[in-house]
Parts: sequence; C-alpha cells; structure tokens
Amino acid sequence: MLTRLAHLRSPQRTAIPNLRRTLIPQPPPSVVAPRPLPTHHRPTSEDAESNRSSMRKRLDELGGLRSKAREGGGAETLKRWKARGEGKLGARERINALLDPSSPFVELSPLAAHEVYPDPLPGAGLVTGIGMVAGRKCMIIANDPTVKGGAYYPLTVKKHLRAQQIALENRLPCIYLVESGGAALPFQAEVFPDHDHFGRIFYNMARMSGLGIPQISVVHGISVAGGAYMPAMSDVVIIVKNQGRIFLAGPPLVKAATGEVVDEEALGGGDMHTSVSGVADYLATSDAHALALAREAVRDLGPIPILPSAASSSSVRETKYIKEPLYPTKELDEIVPSDPKQAYDPREIIARLVDGSEFREFKKEYGKTIITGFAEIHGHTVGIIANAGVLLSPSALKSTHFINLCSQRGIPLVFLVNINGYMVGEKAEQGGIAKDGAKMVRAVARAKVEKYTVVVGGSYGAGNYGMCGRAYSPRFLWMWPNSKICVMGPDQLSTVMHTVQGKRKTEDGNSQAGADIAEKKRQELKEKIERQSDVLYSTARIWDDGIIRPSDTRDLLGLGLELAHEERASRGVGAGSRNGGGTRGEVGADGDAGDWGVFRM
Repeated sequence: MLTRLAHLRSPQRTAIPNLRRTLIPQPPPSVVAPRPLPTHHRPTSEDAESNRSSMRKRLDELGGLRSKAREGGGAETLKRWKARGEGKLGARERINALLDPSSPFVELSPLAAHEVYPDPLPGAGLVTGIGMVAGRKCMIIANDPTVKGGAYYPLTVKKHLRAQQIALENRLPCIYLVESGGAALPFQAEVFPDHDHFGRIFYNMARMSGLGIPQISVVHGISVAGGAYMPAMSDVVIIVKNQGRIFLAGPPLVKAATGEVVDEEALGGGDMHTSVSGVADYLATSDAHALALAREAVRDLGPIPILPSAASSSSVRETKYIKEPLYPTKELDEIVPSDPKQAYDPREIIARLVDGSEFREFKKEYGKTIITGFAEIHGHTVGIIANAGVLLSPSALKSTHFINLCSQRGIPLVFLVNINGYMVGEKAEQGGIAKDGAKMVRAVARAKVEKYTVVVGGSYGAGNYGMCGRAYSPRFLWMWPNSKICVMGPDQLSTVMHTVQGKRKTEDGNSQAGADIAEKKRQELKEKIERQSDVLYSTARIWDDGIIRPSDTRDLLGLGLELAHEERASRGVGAGSRNGGGTRGEVGADGDAGDWGVFRM
C-alpha cells in the first residue's frame, strides 16, 4: 500500500548553508547531543519468531480479505457492467488513471462493511483515499457501481463522511468519481433524515467550497435523486457523453408523476447539461478523457502554499536531513507479543518509529505506566504518549501536563495505545483517579494541535478516551492487526454480567438450574464480546481509518504530519505558533476557539 509513499510528502525542506564569516547573526551550533534509545529486542530470539509468525498469519488473513474487497462486485459483474458503454473503466481503474504515475494511493477503510449486512457489500461500495493528482495531494471518493449499483447504505454514507472530514481538516481538494443510484431505499430510515446521514454529504461540500477547498465531480454514469446533488454542489463538473446522467427523477418516475415521456439522454445527459442546463461544465468523450480533464482542473487550482521550517527565525537556517531509525522498521512486525497479556516496553516501538531512534523522554521517573516525550517523525517534531501499563493518578497527571505543553507549543500529538483502562479499587478512588483521569480526558479533548492515534494493542474502557479514541477526533486513527477495542475485556464483561444475573436469581430464590443457565449465558456473552472486540469488527464499522501493517506506521504518520504541515501553510500558521492557544483550525471537528474548561483540582 505504501510503495513510493515518499512521493506523497513534499520534498524535504532545506536551506542554503552559509558558512562564510558575516556580520549577520548566525544560529548557534546544536548543543543537544543525540540520545538514541537502546534496544533489547533480538530478532533471532524465540519470542521474536513467535511474534513474527503470529503477525504474519494475521497479515495474510487480512491481505486475502482486502484482495477480495478490491474485486468489488466481482469479475463477471465488472465485465457485464463495462459492456454497457464504450471505454468504461472500473472504479479502481478510474482512480489509477486519475493519479500521477508515481503516486501511491493511501486507501481508507478498505474493509468497511465486512460481514455487516446480509448480502456482501465490499468496501461499503465506495473507494476512498489520498493520492497525488497533478502534483497536489487530493482526497478521492469513488463510487463502485459493481457493488449494489453504487447505492448508499448506512456504512457507505459513514465512509463518505469520514473521507470528507479528513479532507476538511487537511484542506485536501475533493474529487468525486460519481456513478450511483443514490440512497439504498430499503435502508432509507438509516441513511436519509438524521444529522450524519446522506444530506450531510452535501452540507460538507457547501462548507468546504465556502472555505476554499475545491470540490470536483466527474460523472461517469447515473447520478440520480439525492445523488444528483453531488455534481450540482461541486465547483467543477465533468460529465461523460452518452454515459453520464444527472437527474432528480428518472424517466419512469417522471412519467408516473407528470405523464411526460422522455429518454435518459434528453432528461439528464451530458449534451443537455453542458449546453442547456449548465449543471455540467465539461463534456468528455470517455472515462479516460473525463479523468484527463479532472487532472487539468486540479492543475488550474493555483500554486500550493509551502510553509518554511520554523527551526530558526533567521534568514540563514541549518540544512536539515531526515534520519532513518537506527533499527529496521520491519521489526515492528515482531515487537508486540502474540499473547496480549504479556508485557513489553513500548520504547521498542518508539525506537523504530522516530528519526534516528532519538527520543527525549519527559518526566521519565514519574507516572511510569505511561511514557511521554518529544521526537521527530520524517522531520516533524511530535509529542508521543505511549502506554506501559494501567493508568494511575500520577500517569494521568503526567499526561495532562505533557498534552498542555504540546498544545501550547503547537506540537502534534501521537498516541500509541495499549491500555486496559484506569486503575480501580478503594485506594485508587480515594486517591482521586476519577478526577485525575478526567483531567487527562479533558486535555485530550481540548488540545489545539493535530492528534494521531495508533492502536498497537488493546483499547479498553475509559482508557480509550484518555488515549484519544475516535470520539476525540484524531486526524487519523489506525489499528494494528493484533489490536482489540471494547468497553472492557470479554472475561471481565461476561463475569460482571454473570455476577449481576446470579445475584438477581439468588434474590428470586432460583435453583441450581437457574445458575447453570446463567453460566451458559456468560459463555455466550463472552464469545460475542470477543467477536465484537476484534479488529475486523472495528474496521468494518469504520471505527478506524484502516488496519495497517506495523512496519508501515512510520510512513503513514509522516504523511499525516505532512498534510497538517501544509494545512497550516494554507492558513498562514507556522509550526510552534501559539495563535489561539494552538494551531488547529476552526475547520476541525473540535477546532473551536474555547479554552481548556475547568479542571477539577
């Protein structure tokens, strides 16, 4: 997925060194000695081999599912569908033709809707992702008409909205490759009227256009009913002659409603919309021609703002080179134990993610069950928060302090999540774990910097909140293949329910038979929760942006940080700016201008 990912990042920012003596003040030489993390990982050890084998098995399973999802409705369906028009391309063929030759395509949620609906809905019938078009990073949203005619199921809508949110926060031009029959009518109550249903797509288009984020539609086939607003709400519309159709109601409905008899081409074809209605701007002769016109439209968006490095305010800056980690990133595939109950040092992960494996740890001797510190990833300074055990009050206070520092300094936050939750028990409650945990949760919610979350193990209970789960609007949230997410572990949850039910039965005077039934229900509930906590269950419901190979984590974080860097440039905000207490723009899901709120002391 990430071959040639470096092409999605801007060329490294360097400056012309000036070593001659001059009266202009020069930046002082660096006095900070590199402090690379040591490693205790042994790739040839039995543990490493066991971890590697377990991860490889999981990756192979996921790879097979992705390959199946990429087929959409299947080869036969694609063949029949292509026969409907000359030169028609499949959804992924359209994306490949749109992208620059050297650009990868970072796909989002490729396993959305996996085993959610009674009938298969590969990828939720929609392909979304980030790629380079005419030298500019863009969000691409493509209907797959071989999957239920490109109809919008509830998860199709959710996937579309998530792609738009990412585009909004990172100011990415949106290119819609349209061929859809609109909402899936049997699910109309779940896709039509509510806040985050079908209409929100068009609200987002209007909002982004108003913020200067380009909206471009290429109509390859039918775009009917609510789907007709996709092109109609766009800044630029390209339609394919004799194939693209845009109308609020098709010929049968028009005849039933008005008695008028009209064919599809006269009602909403490309010739009519480019010469009579003005709904479309460019008439293409084929899919390939339409995509070439889309590339031209992106080229005409104007120059891309580039934000210079804020390493020095002087006109003379040091040349900055990106250091690779000292340890191979491929070893990330074998760091996490195959047994989720086995402890490990998260610094081993950090050492393979950050530039030069250099990590400047903050408050190392305090709150040792969480690790905080500063580092660079692909040249971008970040604050890293990683779990090393259950969250205690000192750990929560340390995290809150660190988040506050990063927000004040405009430093993005990276969360490496493997958490069972906050400590419970009488001692912990008397020590104020509720209010201290709440401080951490509040800090995560109110931080005015970009946040990135990678779930590398478990994400349970309130620990999910404190470690920037989906509800706390990270710019991206990725999950490793071994990860789990649930309100609590299956054993604990089923035992709690069993205890509650057993207590009720005892009070009711039920017999041993009742206890046996309760135990059976406990086992059934445990199995159910185990399924629901699995990473496939999560990604199918778009609780994350995709399951990633651990060794791809560094490059994906680098891409996310580069997108944020360019988004700041578009607002004229430099790295480290304290404008408004942080750097996140008001386009963000939590990018308001408020302060931290009230911390319970």
